[in-house]
Amino acid sequence: INAEYMGSSGINAEYMGLIRTMGIDHRRESKHRSKAKKKLGSKNMYMRLLVKLFKFLVRRAGTSFHKAVLRRLMLSKVQRPPMSLSRLDRLAKDKTKTIVAVTTITDDERMLDMPKMNVCALRFTLAARQRIEKAGGVAMTLDQLIVKNPKGSNVHLVRAPHRREALTHFGRAPGLPGSHARPYTNNRARSNEGPTRNRVK
Repeated sequence: INAEYMGSSGINAEYMGLIRTMGIDHRRESKHRSKAKKKLGSKNMYMRLLVKLFKFLVRRAGTSFHKAVLRRLMLSKVQRPPMSLSRLDRLAKDKTKTIVAVTTITDDERMLDMPKMNVCALRFTLAARQRIEKAGGVAMTLDQLIVKNPKGSNVHLVRAPHRREALTHFGRAPGLPGSHARPYTNNRARSNEGPTRNRVK
């Protein structure tokens, strides 16, 4: 502090006024905070234990696999759409790796030949689990994968597309003001779900 600003009672009033007019230098990174969720909205105890496990692994190991799985566990159920076995087969180029999907794996009856795959997912439908095991593969959950492979090496992380046809029906009921939801009927013109003014008589 300069001596001319120092008085008998400490810091001069002129110097205090200078301090009040000075701004605070904010870091540039403060404007670009992470938009990822910090808290799980689900009350499911299994989901909460998985989040607790992967938070611990991120602190200790900190691999990109652990961070990606934790980020996807925090997503809502709508943002974790299910994945069929046929899509899983298309995305898995290397069948020797363990395929990891943080969602539900469902069966696809249109798929005739089921290859041998080691699949790790949040949960499986009964038919999907039976088809994977019948083909000689392994269907495991995320906690079982961490017991066998704590670092998450030699795995292939996949996910389903977020934009799907089911989302077009969500929201305010069709026909109500401000609704953009698509009705479940095929013929919109004669639909009872459409607005009254557009109904064909």
